[in-house]
Amino acid sequence: MKPFLRQQLERYVQRLEELNFLLSREDIMANMTQFLALSREHNEVSAVAGRFERFKQREADLAGARDMLGDPDMASMAQEEIDSAGAELTQLEDELQRMLLPKDPEDARNAFLEIRAGTGGDESALFAGDLLRMYTRYADKRGWKTELMSESPSELGGYKEVVLRIEGDHVYGDLRFESGGHRVQRVPTTETQGRIHTSACTVAVLAEPDEAQAVQINPADLRIDTFRASGAGGQHINKTDSAVRVTHIPTGIVAECQDDRSQHRNKAKALQVLAARLQEKERSERAAKDAALRKGLIGSGDRSDRIRTYNFPQGRLTDHRINLTLYKLSFIMEGDLDEVVQALRHAREAEQLAELEISAA
Repeated sequence: MKPFLRQQLERYVQRLEELNFLLSREDIMANMTQFLALSREHNEVSAVAGRFERFKQREADLAGARDMLGDPDMASMAQEEIDSAGAELTQLEDELQRMLLPKDPEDARNAFLEIRAGTGGDESALFAGDLLRMYTRYADKRGWKTELMSESPSELGGYKEVVLRIEGDHVYGDLRFESGGHRVQRVPTTETQGRIHTSACTVAVLAEPDEAQAVQINPADLRIDTFRASGAGGQHINKTDSAVRVTHIPTGIVAECQDDRSQHRNKAKALQVLAARLQEKERSERAAKDAALRKGLIGSGDRSDRIRTYNFPQGRLTDHRINLTLYKLSFIMEGDLDEVVQALRHAREAEQLAELEISAA
């Protein structure tokens, strides 16, 4: 284990002793707000300190087993213990590193996932539909719930724009790095010469705001328009003005919803999406300031960033941020995104660990 990590972990052991003392004091126990805050910290600190104690115990076991290797009668047993302790120490060190990394409270939130067709015309809209299907299937595999918030279908299929709400455990934390430009290379169904075309979509993943901490929106800053919801082709067309478009006048940010036949519910959903977009705007501005100080490995998730290429003729997916290439595109398009999501998460953890080491130096 690196010295800086051990130093950080020793601080947790010391802090646990301090918290045990504080929580035993009568004046602390009498102040419920302070007591609950310290109790929450105690739970977090004790979890880290407990795993570190186990790590140190297995280190001692490993040292003892190595000392026994010189005894012919104990060598076989000692080697088994060396192998067992070594494997557990590797696992424990990985766990402890993750436990030390700063946690973003937004990671546990539900999310809005927005997909917009970009360059490529009809083929881009079809690809937007493919991405929606991919993310919906991934959500199903994870046991997450999905709800279509708004859609703008394309005449030939797919979507010009679609917004999906995803509810479940750690949704935003797992999908946050999907934000950016997604490029597809394939032969479109409308292509008669068999030529490969390149088109693109943009994806944005927004954390659903906590109602208690949501961006405060002044009603005077809103313009609310109603219109008739309409579908593509022979789809149902409402005969009432149930669709709602909400415009935040100071920023020009727009959100609309026409999925529900109730104007009231459509307005509530549109306001939800608008609040998420305003919160994301604030987060992006903060990230831009941070990026001026350092360039992140994975990037800010800006929609203009080209993050990934889906090459259908080669069955290849490439994530350009972490140089990940997988030749299993057909499975990925069916929602098998686990390997991609985990690789991005591990890359971010490695980046955070490097930052932690620099700050501890």
